Amino acid sequence: MTDVHVLGVRHHGPGSARAVALALRELEPDLVVVEGAPELDAVSGLAASPQMVPPVAGLVYVPDEPRRAAFYPLADFSPEWVALRHAASTGTDMRFADLAAAHSFALDDDTPDDLRLDPLGLLASAAGFDDAEAWWEDVVEHRHHGLDAFAVVGDAMAALRDAEADRVAADRSTLRREAAMRQIIRAEIKQGRRSIAVVCGAWHAPVLDPAWFPSVGADRALLTGLPKVKVAATWAPWTSRRLSFRSGYGAGVTSPGWYRHQFTAPDHALVRWMVGTTHALRGHGLDASPASTIEAVRLAETLAAVRDRPSPGLGEVLDATRSVLCFGSDVPLRIVVDELLVGDHLGTVPDDTPMVPLARDLMRTQKRLRLKPSAVEQQVTLDLRTPSHLERSVLFHRLALLGVDWAVAADTGRTLGTFKEAWSHAWRPELDVALIEASVHGTTVDAAAASTVRERAATADLAGLTGLVEQTLLADLPDARPYVMERLGARAAQDADVGHLMGAVEPLARVRRYGDVRGSDTGAVHAALVGLVARIAVGLPGASVAIADDLAADLVAGVDSVQRGLSLVADPGLTATWFDGVTRVAGHDGSHGLLAGRANRILLDAGEITVDEATRRLGLALTLVAEPARGAAWIEGFLAGDDTVILHDPLVLGVIDAWLVDLRPEAFDDLLPLLRRGFGAMPAPSRRQLGGIVGRLDRGEHLAVDDDELDETRAALVEPLVRQILGMGP
Repeated sequence: MTDVHVLGVRHHGPGSARAVALALRELEPDLVVVEGAPELDAVSGLAASPQMVPPVAGLVYVPDEPRRAAFYPLADFSPEWVALRHAASTGTDMRFADLAAAHSFALDDDTPDDLRLDPLGLLASAAGFDDAEAWWEDVVEHRHHGLDAFAVVGDAMAALRDAEADRVAADRSTLRREAAMRQIIRAEIKQGRRSIAVVCGAWHAPVLDPAWFPSVGADRALLTGLPKVKVAATWAPWTSRRLSFRSGYGAGVTSPGWYRHQFTAPDHALVRWMVGTTHALRGHGLDASPASTIEAVRLAETLAAVRDRPSPGLGEVLDATRSVLCFGSDVPLRIVVDELLVGDHLGTVPDDTPMVPLARDLMRTQKRLRLKPSAVEQQVTLDLRTPSHLERSVLFHRLALLGVDWAVAADTGRTLGTFKEAWSHAWRPELDVALIEASVHGTTVDAAAASTVRERAATADLAGLTGLVEQTLLADLPDARPYVMERLGARAAQDADVGHLMGAVEPLARVRRYGDVRGSDTGAVHAALVGLVARIAVGLPGASVAIADDLAADLVAGVDSVQRGLSLVADPGLTATWFDGVTRVAGHDGSHGLLAGRANRILLDAGEITVDEATRRLGLALTLVAEPARGAAWIEGFLAGDDTVILHDPLVLGVIDAWLVDLRPEAFDDLLPLLRRGFGAMPAPSRRQLGGIVGRLDRGEHLAVDDDELDETRAALVEPLVRQILGMGP
């Protein structure tokens, strides 16, 4: 005769964990059954390793589709973890019991959301509690211990399941899971076990007692013919922040730091917690005296007594902390909530944990480069002249290509220079799944990254290929770069869109300019640049004629991008070819005004034309016979960028001013939005300076207005607004 003891628990409940520990010591079973995917049996023995430090998670996934994965998180205060460690320390057999993940992943969940039950929430609501966790603490964890606690829980769940019989019957997903658990228990009873302890979620407790088992045929009917997929299982590090993440058996808690403290504090848990709170506040430069700490402890105990609670819970602790240590403010309380209630603990798994070769290669590389994964976000600045720092940069860029965003490039500002990179990195559990997904590309990080690049290059457009060229440099993938360059040349030869070609120049120029920082050969990149710039110089003049305003704006952005890129390379041959095309755009009467103005400004800034010549061309664009809209666009393109030319050259400003004065009123009204856009791009100090200069211009005949025609009263009404527009002040 086998004795089966069902221990219904709250997942991640410290009180439940203590009760499980007491019950297992009392029962001394020869088998411990824990709720969880049966596939985890293959790796359950790793729980005995001292290198297995919670929080950790069982990970079951479909090797062919790693995104189809389920995590089973465990903390040191999880009853399931206590059961695993008990079995490991005493040599007791243990098994996981649930519907096999091989079936779960293959099944479509046919349970509507409105059938999902929150049993603890229902019981808490019936007892007048708003918080299910507070109810559990008061009614179960503070009042019952050992086997007594599980008897109370089993009775409560049985009554609740009877009350919700219709919804229970409709929840086929849960019914299948419970049938699979019973089948495992039946099999172990048949093996002649003396005593079995079953640790499961409280909701399942009533139906896992053999005295209430349905017939074997009924359970088989639920499980026969279920589809299957191939799955694999392992362990993965978890974080305290992700303990609130609902996965696997659906458990999650909002205050893992509080629960961990409750479970691990040897004595005087409340006092120790308040001392930790004091240290956290002081660490942020906030006042927290020993006297205040003592007073906070007393207030928490008083609040528990007033509220008729057996001992202070989280609500009392937070209320006392806010009132005494935080002086009634929620702002410093957020520090406590973030650092203590949640925390940034990252678990570890043994070195011999099953993992894909790619993950093992990354682990070796992390150790070699002294990059320890951490749940806390860390900032690091790399000096690429240092070999070890360069290797770290290469690793980060390779992982980025693989979609394993452990490290994210941070803003370097303007002080780090070309030899510096800034990164922010923090390990997240889902990155283990990302590594499994990326493992289809190779068994090492560099091989997988190179394979990924080649795969993307096969279908990428011109913009994507130029980005890949840059990434192969940053990730140091010399084996992949020739293929990408070959694809880039072929794609550029087929693409006649000047805008696309211009978009490729700046990324390639960056590769050419900064390649020497990493010691990379960029000769092929230079050859590609020569071909691209030549084609752009030929095609840009024709692309600038008879086009709409939005297309002209896109082309101007492309022109600026090419100009920036070639300024990085500083190659006289490339620059000469580029300026040949820009010169033809600048002098073509049919070029869109925005492009013509921008082209002339580029030539002026480069010294290719003089200020007098630029002024002459501006005057031609702003003649009375020219279209006013083209003139306004010409001004906008010409003024883009540095405002020095208009502030310090009276000829340029005089031409624009004369044109504006001669405009017909209706034309001025139509062009005002364009003019505002052109001049509005200037910084506020420059606009104020411009207003002062305009006020001192000698307009000659333009200012000769008949006093009889001037209505000073009406002029006085608009004068303040005009002064504000011109930045002249009151």
